[in-house]
Parts: sequence; C-alpha cells; structure tokens
Amino acid sequence: MDRLSLSGILYGSYEALLANEIKDKPVPSHVAIIMDGNRRFAKKHGLEQYYGHFRGADTTEKALDWSFDLGIKQLTVYAFSTENFVRSELEKKRLFELIGIKFDKICNDERTHRRRMRVRVLGNIENLPFSLQSSAKHAEEITKNYSGVYLNVALAYGGRQELVDAARKMAWKIRSGELSVKDINEEIISNNLYPASGSVPYVDLIIRTGGDERISNFLPWQANGNECAAYFCAPFWPEFRRIDFLRAIRTYQTREHERQKNTVMRIVKLLSYYGMVEVEDVIRISRKFIAIPKEEIIKILHELASRNVAMQSMIKW
Repeated sequence: MDRLSLSGILYGSYEALLANEIKDKPVPSHVAIIMDGNRRFAKKHGLEQYYGHFRGADTTEKALDWSFDLGIKQLTVYAFSTENFVRSELEKKRLFELIGIKFDKICNDERTHRRRMRVRVLGNIENLPFSLQSSAKHAEEITKNYSGVYLNVALAYGGRQELVDAARKMAWKIRSGELSVKDINEEIISNNLYPASGSVPYVDLIIRTGGDERISNFLPWQANGNECAAYFCAPFWPEFRRIDFLRAIRTYQTREHERQKNTVMRIVKLLSYYGMVEVEDVIRISRKFIAIPKEEIIKILHELASRNVAMQSMIKW
C-alpha cells in the first residue's frame, strides 16, 4: 500500500470517528464563518487571486452541505467586508461576478428548495454593482417564504456599521413616532440590525480559517452578546475540509458541556446548604437555566460525583 492510499484511509477513519463522536450531542443552532485565506492560497500555489476565490466558493458550497446535514439551522458566511473595498478594481470585479453567479446558482439548485433554505443578505448592498444587487435580491425573493434552514450572506458588511445603521433606523422611528425611547431594549436593537427582513439570531460558534485569531468586525452584537464559542484553524479557506468542520463542532460541544457542568455544579452547591441534595431538585432547577435533557443532567452528576468524594456523599440518588 502506498503512502497516499494509507493517508486517505487514515483520514477517512478519523473523519468517521469525529462524526460518530458528535452525532449524539447538541449541535450549534447558528454557525458563522470568516472564510479567510483565498488570496494566500492562490499565492501559495503561484496562481492568480481569482483562482483562490473560485476554489473558496466551492468550499463554501461544501460547508452548506456539511452544516445542514448536521442539523445546523443558520449559517452565516462573511463573503465581503466593508474593508475589502480597498482591494484592486480588477479583483473586486471578478469577485463580485463570482458571488453573483453563486447567488444565481442557489436559486436553481434543488438543494435550496428541498431544504427550504432562506437566503438573507447582511450589509449595505447599495454600495455594490447593480448586477450583484439584483442577483442578491432575486435569491432573497425566491426563498423568502422558506424557513427550513437559513443562509445569511454578509456582503459589504461591517459590524460597527451595522450598529450605526441600527441606531439611525431607530432614530428615524423615534422621530416619526413609531418608536419611543423608553421602549428601546435588546430585542428592539436586534430587530433593527441587518437584514431588513428579520434579525439574525445570536451566534453559537464562529469559525475562522487562515491562521488569524480575531473576529474582524464580524457580528459583534450577535456573537459577543452570546459568549459564543470560537474555532480558529490554520488551513486557508479553499483547503478547509469536513474534518476541520467536525473539529469545530466538537469544540463547541466541549465548551457547551463545560458550561452545563459548571451550572449543574453551582446548583448542587447551593442546594447543599440546605442539607442533602435531591437529584430531582437538581434536574428541575437546572432545566430552568439550560436546555438540557434529564438524562444528560444525570450523566453530569455522575461525572461530578466520580471526581469529588464530598459531592458524591451529599447527593441523594
């Protein structure tokens, strides 16, 4: 057996192992991806920048399949930021053409309609060429009645600008009498963010490729308010594989389990002040604070008790 064949077998085995590890655990409802490294990928292979974007667009299609096949409800991809406008006219022209082609493909792709996938665009698309605006709006219109899964495309997007635009929108509503200052709360602010057709929910997991460990002005309200998990990895976006995606999901699940475990542990400690801790009381109170099955709470209690003799003695099974 040659080295290439062995590598393929090992990769497939590890991918299957990862898939099996995460299949019975909760997956994030909303994943956001900073698809970084297209240009560096092209440079690495001595190719034109456009080729990096072209290969990256193919990876984005694969990521859609990986996400929705796992049961993820919302996927947000960072396609073009406000900072990207400083790039050369030729690069922007080719990139805009590519994004427009992908929007057109989404409209005719049977997977869009089978999944009942709604497309929503986040950003100031008025700053984009008319042809791309038209393709984006057409994809939104074609899918506006779908609610199976959501693809949110951040295009001409900047997180700070989103907050500025939301403030302006609310100011106009106050001026017209549609909104009162005393009614402004987190929900009202969320409802005035992008897109106009309805707010994007809080993010559970952000993935960034290309080696940089920063969020880059991406969904600051939706991500920071939820203390979402973050997964940074080295591969450039065109090199991103399903195995990398599964690792990101496992990172989310590990973090979520630790959060749940800490919550259950605090509840046990609080109840212990009043004497013996009844398992049913722990389950009842825990489920008020975290969405977790009864069986999972019991597993966490056994895990905590196995590591802490004092806690084991105070729990009444």
